[in-house]
Amino acid sequence: MAMLHHISLGVSDIERSAAFYDAIMATLGYKRVFTDYRPGEPKQAIGYGLVEGKDIFTIKERAMSRLSAGRGFHLAFEAPNQEAVAEFHRVALSLGAVDRGGPRIFTEFGDDYFAAFVIDPDGWQLEAVHRSQANQ
Repeated sequence: MAMLHHISLGVSDIERSAAFYDAIMATLGYKRVFTDYRPGEPKQAIGYGLVEGKDIFTIKERAMSRLSAGRGFHLAFEAPNQEAVAEFHRVALSLGAVDRGGPRIFTEFGDDYFAAFVIDPDGWQLEAVHRSQANQ
């Protein structure tokens, strides 16, 4: 049994965020697995995962002044390899993310902790991480 079923983040502009997350999720091997999106309607969501219809990560459009949880929260996505981490970082920055630490080994988290950190257009702190099989 997994600890988490899925997680959702609020976004201010579902179209902008869909373009951002479609691109960065693809770099990590994840895909859009459901869409509940109809322009002009308030309930809008897009889910990402590995299996059609089974989201692990979802974005939902929300009309709020503050969407992100702030510096104490970040969301880490597992990457299949170091190249995917680097591509996640590159693509995120090209789509307006803020750099919080480029792809490299972060020895403070482990000798094999290869990661990159960004802040998405709504202020959410995101990470892509790859660790070797021997130390997971």
